[in-house]
Amino acid sequence: MIIPARNEEQNLPALFESLATQTLRPDETILVDDHSIDATSAIGEKCGVQVYRAPDLPQGWTGKNWALWNGYLHSDGDILVFLDADVRLAPRAVESLVFEQRRQGGVISVVPYHQTEKFYEKFAMVFNVLGIFAFGSPFEQRSTKKGVYGACVVVSRKDYEAIGGHESVRSEMLDDLNLGARFQNAGIRVTNYIGRGLVSFRMYSGGLRSEVEGFSKGAILSAASLHGVTLFFVVLWIIGLLVSQLSLLFVHSGPYPLLLASYVLYALQFVYFNRNAGRFGLLHPLCHFLSTVFFLVVVGYSLYQAVFRKRVIWKGRYIHVGGGRS
Repeated sequence: MIIPARNEEQNLPALFESLATQTLRPDETILVDDHSIDATSAIGEKCGVQVYRAPDLPQGWTGKNWALWNGYLHSDGDILVFLDADVRLAPRAVESLVFEQRRQGGVISVVPYHQTEKFYEKFAMVFNVLGIFAFGSPFEQRSTKKGVYGACVVVSRKDYEAIGGHESVRSEMLDDLNLGARFQNAGIRVTNYIGRGLVSFRMYSGGLRSEVEGFSKGAILSAASLHGVTLFFVVLWIIGLLVSQLSLLFVHSGPYPLLLASYVLYALQFVYFNRNAGRFGLLHPLCHFLSTVFFLVVVGYSLYQAVFRKRVIWKGRYIHVGGGRS
């Protein structure tokens, strides 16, 4: 098991606590500290896992890819499990993931269920619902560009080495999407699952700024990687969402009852999809305009970074769109 971590002292205790309850314990757990300035390494050492401090980041690599690659180089297992530091696992998660990978072969990944706690964390609702839709779309299942979800990936060492692992996507910001495409081009099956009841995470608990930076770093590029039909339905759904929210502005206009009905229908959709997407309560589905405003701000910021600045920022590093860091 390989866990890349950069300043993750808030998330690691929950992950290690969940690993301690597994019905199938990993043979090795490697925490790769990517130049953290907090207690990331100390927490790993205290929990008894192997801690490896990544060397200085070479030119042409992104930080996460470099950490994952170094974790692989220091591992011995035949089955590689890559986990983000903010993931939490149900007790039977590792056993279920390894069983499924061995049963069908290829690489599997899981879209975790989003465990939110603070009010601002629930602004992610639109992004999480769209993520479920994108990874579950039947058009993506047949797409040669289908990616894996990087928060939780399980693959055999043989298949990982066959495509050159994370070294083959070393300069890519969207390592998971590009990695999935490389697996498929090599004839290695890619299967994505929804993690409800098995794999969850708590994203961007460090504050609203981290949430904006986290989603904006890949919002535009992720959309560009979608199958054309999937993207069409995503855009259509978003347009419908925006139109439904006009009911908040045109209370006394003629089409108000129709707009109000569409607003309520979207609220019911969010309640339904949130069963698999994450814990967002009732307030945010009912007031879905809050998450929509957040979504539009993040997409606009992502577009600005990708098109005009040609770089995004994440965890204190600038990553050039198209590869590398500064």
